[in-house]
Amino acid sequence: MTDALPHAAGEHHLVHRTGWLRAAVLGANDGIISVSSLIVGVAAAPGASAGAVLIAGTAALVGGALSMAAGEYVSVSSQADTERADLVREAAELKRAPLAETRELAAIYEARGVEPALAQRVAEQMMAHDALGAHRRDELGLADDGGSNPVQAALFSAAAFSAGAIPPVLAALAPHDAVLYAVPATALLLLALLGMLGARAGGAPVVRGMVRVVALGALAMAVTALIGKATGTVI
Repeated sequence: MTDALPHAAGEHHLVHRTGWLRAAVLGANDGIISVSSLIVGVAAAPGASAGAVLIAGTAALVGGALSMAAGEYVSVSSQADTERADLVREAAELKRAPLAETRELAAIYEARGVEPALAQRVAEQMMAHDALGAHRRDELGLADDGGSNPVQAALFSAAAFSAGAIPPVLAALAPHDAVLYAVPATALLLLALLGMLGARAGGAPVVRGMVRVVALGALAMAVTALIGKATGTVI
């Protein structure tokens, strides 16, 4: 029994990976599918030149990476602003009505299954140790690490998108007649690899993860290819 606590403290759970794993998979998946689909759609259009295909792919890579970075920056910044506002309001409440805030904390512990008397004692001890930290975690549900950094999140998102988008653009350098085969093949291979890695990192079934992402990517490229072929315009 004496080694149970140190072992538990050192445990690593798969759920701890969900934040960065979701961002990495989403960014790379978006880069692969969106850029490949655009290249395939342009290449399928009658009369599209090799130069037009390459320019479209490059523009999609740069524009998509910047869009992902801007979106992630705004999203994380907005979340951080909201969290700060909540903490300022909570700090004011703690100063104005500490007893009521203690009872509120005790009620939270009771709702989680702690006996009322013990919940009250725990709440009092937590309030004495770090009142705002206790309410941050247990009332507001915020992490102690202060959340993500907007600049880091933006750079990570852009890098993940670019990592997925660059290979399809390179595949577009193939002979013009082979682009419609080289780009989808590259994209589907990358999607299968991404699905496998994401499933393994998250502890999910590998085959299901691969099939899901490959099927969606293939559908996206097929639709854009049909649109490009049907309209005969650069889309």
